[in-house]
Formats: sequence, C-alpha cells, structure tokens
Amino acid sequence: MTGKGISWSDSQPLLRHQLISPTYSSGSPTSLVSIEMSAMATAAPHRSVFLGVDVGTGSARAGLFDENGKLLGSSSSPIQIWKERDCVEQSSTDIWHAVCAAVRTACNLANVEGKEVSGIGFAATCSLVAVDADGSPVTVSWSGDSRRNVIVWMDHRAVKQAEKINSSNSPVLQYCGGAVSPEMEPPKLLWVKENLQESWSMVFRWMDLSDWFLTATGDDTRSLCTTVCKWTYLGHAHMQRVHEKESRDMEACGWDDEFWEEIGLVDLVDGHHAKIGRSVAFPGHPLGSGLTPTAAKELGLVAGTPVGTSLIDAHAGGIGVIESVPKSDTEAKEHDKDAICRRMVLVCGTSTCHMAVSQSKLFIPGVWGPFWSAMVPEYWLTEGGQSATGALLDYVIENHVASSILANRAASQKISLFELLNKMLEAMVQDHNSPFLAALTQDIHVLPDFHGNRSPLADPKAKGVIFGLSLDSSEKQLALLYLATVQGIAYGTRHIVEHCNAHGHKIDTLLACGGLAKNSLFLQQHADIIGCPIILPRESESVLLGAAILGAVAAKKYPSLNEAMKALSAPGQVIHPSKDPKVKKYHDAKYRIFRELYEQQLSQRSAMAKALA
Repeated sequence: MTGKGISWSDSQPLLRHQLISPTYSSGSPTSLVSIEMSAMATAAPHRSVFLGVDVGTGSARAGLFDENGKLLGSSSSPIQIWKERDCVEQSSTDIWHAVCAAVRTACNLANVEGKEVSGIGFAATCSLVAVDADGSPVTVSWSGDSRRNVIVWMDHRAVKQAEKINSSNSPVLQYCGGAVSPEMEPPKLLWVKENLQESWSMVFRWMDLSDWFLTATGDDTRSLCTTVCKWTYLGHAHMQRVHEKESRDMEACGWDDEFWEEIGLVDLVDGHHAKIGRSVAFPGHPLGSGLTPTAAKELGLVAGTPVGTSLIDAHAGGIGVIESVPKSDTEAKEHDKDAICRRMVLVCGTSTCHMAVSQSKLFIPGVWGPFWSAMVPEYWLTEGGQSATGALLDYVIENHVASSILANRAASQKISLFELLNKMLEAMVQDHNSPFLAALTQDIHVLPDFHGNRSPLADPKAKGVIFGLSLDSSEKQLALLYLATVQGIAYGTRHIVEHCNAHGHKIDTLLACGGLAKNSLFLQQHADIIGCPIILPRESESVLLGAAILGAVAAKKYPSLNEAMKALSAPGQVIHPSKDPKVKKYHDAKYRIFRELYEQQLSQRSAMAKALA
C-alpha cells in the first residue's frame, strides 16, 4: 500500500480463470477518528480474534469479534465525499487512510495485538473504483481531480446510460429485475467511456470498492457477490460444478460477452475480462497468501493474515443477521432448508436493502435478482431496496426551520435528535388525545422516492411527495413530518414484501440491522405497518460481524460460510406488531393513499410530457 492507493507492486501473478467452491476446502487528509466502544477486552494469549471492516457512505469502521461472535471493540473514521448534482464521488486513497486509522484504533481500544487477528473480511458500498497499472487513482470526475476516482453507489449521473442498456433487452437483464439501475456498474462504466475518454483509456482495473480492498493480498480475484449483484455476472453458470473439489481452475464463465458488446463496452471483454475480473470466488474464500507486508504494516497487522473474499456492505449485514433467530425456532426447523427462506433482512442505513433467499430462482419484476450464491451459498438472492431512507430522514429534518433548535436541545440532553423527536411524539399523543401514536399523521402522507424508486417500481425518475403541508413551522410540526416520513419508508418496505410474496416468496419474519435499526419508533412503525415481527441481532454491528465472519472462514475456523453464520450469530430483542385492529385499519388506509400518490405522479408526468411535446 502507498499513499497514492493500493500498489500493484506487491501483487502475485493472477490466478488462472477460476471460481472457488463454497466448501472452502483448501489525497484528502484523514479526519479525526471517532470511537465507538462496545466493550473493553483484556488481552489473552492464543485467542482468535476476527476483524471486520465496513466502508459505508460516510465512514470506514472496524470491529473486532471473539470466537463467540461478541464485539470486543470498534472504531470509525470519517471519509470525504464530493456531491455535485447527480455526481457523488470519493477517493480510494482517503478511504484507505480511514480504514487504517479505524483498524489501528479499534485494536488499541480492544487491547488486541495484530498477531491475535486470525482473519479479516472487508465489506463496502457498491461503489466503482478506477485505478491505473500502478494502482494509482484515475479520475472519474468532471473536475479532473485525480483523487476523485470512486463513483459512489448513490451517484445517478448514468440514468440515460441505464435507459440505453435496458433498451437492449439482453437476457442478463432478467436477473436484475428486468432492468439495470443507474446505481449498478455497467451504466456508470458506459458514462465514463462516453464522457471521460482520457480516463477511460488510462484505467487498468475497474473494481467494486469491496473488491479493491482485496488487492491488499496481491490478488485480483473478485467477489461473486459484487460481480453478480452489480456487474451482471451470471453466477449460476457454475452451478453444476459447485461441489467439485478440483474446481479451482474453472474459467470465470459467467460474463455475457454479447451483452458488453451490445451496450458498447466490448473492450471490457479483452484479455479474458482482465479489467473487470478474470477470477471470481465465493465470499469468505482465503485469497493469495493473506495480507502483503506493505498492507499489513499500514493496518498495524501481521503479514500473511488470511483475508476472505469480500461482500457488499448490505450483504455482509445479511450474513451477520439472517441466522440470528431464537433457538426454539432454530431447533424446530433445523432440518428445514426453507426456514431461512421465510426471512427478510432489512439493512437500514443511508439507504435500506431488503435481502431474502430462496432455494429456487424467482423472477420478480422491479426487484434485483435472482442472484445465485451472491450472499448465502447455494441459495438464490432476491434484493429489494430504497435508495434514500436514513438520508431522507436527515434531509427532511435538516431542511426544517426548527431543526437547529431541536438539535441543540438534543445535544444539551445528551441524546440523539431522533430520541428527542420520539419523546416529543409520545407526549403529543396525550396532548392531542390521539388513539395511538401513528394516528398523529392522519393529515400528512409521504411518498419517500426523493432519490427515485429502486424497487419494486424500478423507476429512477420517481420523485418524493409530501402531502398535507401547512404554514406551521413549529417543532411539533417537524416531529409530525418526521413520523410521516418514517411511515412512508415503512409503507415502501411493505410494498416490497407484498410484491416479493406475490411472486413466490413466503416472507413472514423480518430481521433488522444498521443505524436506523437502533431507532425504536422506526422499528415499531415497520412492524405495525408490515404486520411481521422484527428480530434484532444480539450484536447491533451486524455489517461488521458479517465482514468478520468472512475473516473467520478465510482463517479456516469454520468449514463453510453457512456454519460460521450459525456459530457467530445470535438473536436479541423481538419487536412484535400491534394487536390493536384499529392500528391495522389505520395503516391499511394510509398504505392505499401511499400507493395512489405514485399513480397520481405517473398521470401528472404523462400530462406534462404531452404539454411539452
């Protein structure tokens, strides 16, 4: 590793075109580090500690877990982001510095020595990284700033390119809900080729951010998770050979060359897809010879420490939580392979991802997938999502005139702004003589598609709607707007769950993790609106745990990812939906209005298009 980015000087020869079996048989300155300590740990000789690294939209985090899946300590470090209209960019150099700071600080606080770390796993947002042959950043920005070599997942510059790709009607599109999203990599790649020719010619490797971290092993192998979910790689091309022990030399045959040629990116096929991935492995497989000396030194770890093939951050959350069910349920269904298929994981952060698996492939319009083995090995993954949830709540609150007053009050009380708003709403139930808290928003309805609709409508042009505004700019009105927005997000999740169940799923249980899963009001509204219990994991840092599980598998502490998930996960609190029939009747009525708001928007969009024709 170097200050300019991950160096290719440590790299070993590329593995022959291979896909590895899930049996696992064989620069901007770094910001001040903020600390989140879960518990202090006393160093013990010969213990195994698993390190999980999660790079989200705003920060890099590191967490250390023991052999029981208990969090020993964690740390986070902010990362820089540039936003200019639809363009959202970051720096891989800045991100690497933040990761190193977070890892070192987490180890210090947890009293863990580098030699005690048995394995490492990386998870990150599905952002696109561009590097040259030396591993140095190549700009993807109109600004020409060489630091800005990462197109962030939420970047929507490639809407037109996504439309162009979708018009091709390629067979690969049926495995991503019938259409690629501008948040996926092919549209972004096409945008760069069409708009930044110099950068396009300079790029030696295009990588998903979580795969970029794997070059810390000197290995250019990509994750089945990233390539299948964001690059249109067809992982199921390997189904017939998944159990073969000698499958290590298998060609990465899941790329559809006709697709790349048809959309105008045939040059990415050159060299056996060298720029986008000649080698693919299942999440958790150990790569290369572990950390290179350079990477290990910068992280404060030991050279050769096993590194597991990566996951997208939401999928790491899925791995970390999907087996976090009460023991009674597990024991009753231990031989039922369908049990895991009745669960949906909500990874609730800046955006929300909805992850469900099935034994058979289910084609669901407007929902990404089916993706074979992209999260849980040998299961098909269905992936729904909302592009703005935590980001939407922040936007709604911060743009209200009463926001600063409430923020100062929350700070003086040493609680979060969300906690203060939740307390205000509880008090307002009494003040307004409301039958229940949710009924406070009977006159306010929110369609949360402020950053488009990822699923199940797959409409990046969708807009947000707030119905029921008045001239009231009071603190209480902000609390009501916040509640209505939470409800709008929950109605969106209900839409996704109902849509998936209408197309073959049988989801009856939700599991939640991520920042928003720490908000009790957010959880209760989701349980009431969807009508399903919500199980929280014992460890709230599920994405970090999911990443650490990859490290545990890479270290060969477990024979498979499935076994590691069951061993290191545990359930926590269960949120049950209200039994009051009036609450259900109320939400059913608001849900109908929620659905009507989008239908009205389509009608209005059509009317305006005709007027401008």
